[in-house]
Amino acid sequence: MKFSARYAGAAAVAVLAAFAMTASSHEGHDHDHDHDHDHGPAISRAICVLSPTEGNSTAGVITFTKTDKGVLIEGTISGLTPNGKHGFHIHQYGDLSSADGTKAGGHFNPHGADHAGPDDEHRHVGDLGNVEADAQGNATYKRVDSHITFEGATSIIGRGMILHAGTDDLKTQPTGDAGGRIAQGVIGIAADE
Repeated sequence: MKFSARYAGAAAVAVLAAFAMTASSHEGHDHDHDHDHDHGPAISRAICVLSPTEGNSTAGVITFTKTDKGVLIEGTISGLTPNGKHGFHIHQYGDLSSADGTKAGGHFNPHGADHAGPDDEHRHVGDLGNVEADAQGNATYKRVDSHITFEGATSIIGRGMILHAGTDDLKTQPTGDAGGRIAQGVIGIAADE
């Protein structure tokens, strides 16, 4: 009994010493923040590489750059219907596991708004309107968008992008009646230029 009591006492002293060291190492330390949520540098650029869904040949690259007026969206796309308009949206999920693009879910809509055009005040955050192809089936897209961000509830990082077979009429709920999904991609953080 004396043997175990002596070691129990030593263990208690060791625990108290460890507690004292831990407490002293945190003196003056601000506990009002959460270590698990410390963030690195702010995101200034993002990119999405669009790949064709099964049976299609549409592909492209879309970049997103933070500016003082919003996020500049620029892109080039090929393999579209010549002289056609194609609905273009950011979707809820960056899940490319389905060959038809349906795992990307619906339009990214964190505020529960109605579907509308990209210049409307009340719209899905993911509503980007249409891309217009030339006679060779190529298109460029460029606009500054004030609805999307790289952080918070409207962050597009990790979301999906979908290009549709048909034209977004900018009014039919909830998709703009833009048809099937001909290309898909995931928006990721871009490397510095």
